[in-house]
Amino acid sequence: MSIIRPVIRGTGHYLPQRVVPNAEFASTLDTSDDWIVSRSGIERRHFAAEGEYTSDLATHAARAALDNAGMDASEIDAVIVATSTPDYTFPAVATQVQAGLGITKGFAFDIQAVCAGFVFALANASGLIAAGQAQRVLVIGAETFSRILDWTDRSTCVLFGDGAGAVVLEAQPGTGGTDDRGVLSCDLNSDGRYRDLLFVDGGVSRSGTAGVLRMQGREVFRHAVEKLAETARTALDKAGLAPEQVDWVVPHQANLRIIRGTAQKLGLPMEKVVVTVQDHGNTSAASIPLALSVANAEGRFKRGDLILTEAIGGGLSWGAVALRW
Repeated sequence: MSIIRPVIRGTGHYLPQRVVPNAEFASTLDTSDDWIVSRSGIERRHFAAEGEYTSDLATHAARAALDNAGMDASEIDAVIVATSTPDYTFPAVATQVQAGLGITKGFAFDIQAVCAGFVFALANASGLIAAGQAQRVLVIGAETFSRILDWTDRSTCVLFGDGAGAVVLEAQPGTGGTDDRGVLSCDLNSDGRYRDLLFVDGGVSRSGTAGVLRMQGREVFRHAVEKLAETARTALDKAGLAPEQVDWVVPHQANLRIIRGTAQKLGLPMEKVVVTVQDHGNTSAASIPLALSVANAEGRFKRGDLILTEAIGGGLSWGAVALRW
């Protein structure tokens, strides 16, 4: 049976120029490089410059992905941006990326699922392609979390960074089997009962302010490993695959202990896990496409590799995507 598969044609990423090492926090907080590394694995992160916005980061990453795919922006039918830190309440960041790339056709919209945003965006883009609504879609994760951090809270402000990653998805024919290239399965989940574990304490309707990030770190950690392993297994089950068939895991880059714990629950060695958290910190919705692009640029992936992505974020919202390179 012939079906349409959304295949990744290209990847790209962008990081702001300013690099912030852990030592920079020691002058204002009761913390140190050793303390941050031991609890998170993070060594440095990037912060956007004054006047540099989420749409700027997203547009740079999109251009890099198009270059990697050998495609022109005029070939794109849709732009989807996953972000929790948009430039404006509206319009969507995606429409600004669309304009920045000179795209005047098709459609563009944002998805907000916090750190799980890229997984949700990838699943939505895959559904649009499968339904024949688009042939080629730019899927972008972009964040400027440095704009919503409480700089007096050492438990959160040292964890996050700014950046963007993008992929170009293209409709290609498949057989419906597990050897097809492209997205093979998706699994998405949310449970609003856990809102207070990870949230921003502002918003248009509630306070009229942007607010700052609040997190109960221990509780988030407890939920993360269990839910990430579960959604990863579910995505693989949906595709008719098993963890031992996975060539690479590209997880949300939140915390090295979470990444290791999830890999252990899946029975996968760390040699199969792409880790970039040490260099970028937690870039929320940008972290998976950023890691995909970095690993692709390093030549780690080969055609036919089975790649598993998984993420969890505020909501709580979590999910996974199984795809073949």
